[in-house]
Amino acid sequence: MSDAFKDREKGYEAKYQLDEELRFKAESRRNKLLGLWLAEAFGLKGSDADAYAKEVVLADLDEPGVEDVVKKVMVDIEKYGLSITEEQVRRKLEDLLHTAAEQVKSE
Repeated sequence: MSDAFKDREKGYEAKYQLDEELRFKAESRRNKLLGLWLAEAFGLKGSDADAYAKEVVLADLDEPGVEDVVKKVMVDIEKYGLSITEEQVRRKLEDLLHTAAEQVKSE
């Protein structure tokens, strides 16, 4: 009987690990998509756009949650003189998370 519980526990642990991995990938993809969206708004193209998107992805490693990403992009938005609000950025993050999750699941 205890083998069944151990097997079930291992199954839950494996599922949790997979869910966390998918969440991390989706959040990273979301940040990349946000970076590419902003790069286009900034007039960046090609490797410059890709480099900016990478900066946005790396910004998310500073602290838990999206606050580090929001802070980074709001500074950049101000630097480029765009009229994108923090609320718009947060809404875009939500929209892109759904897109990113679907992309990650389909891979």
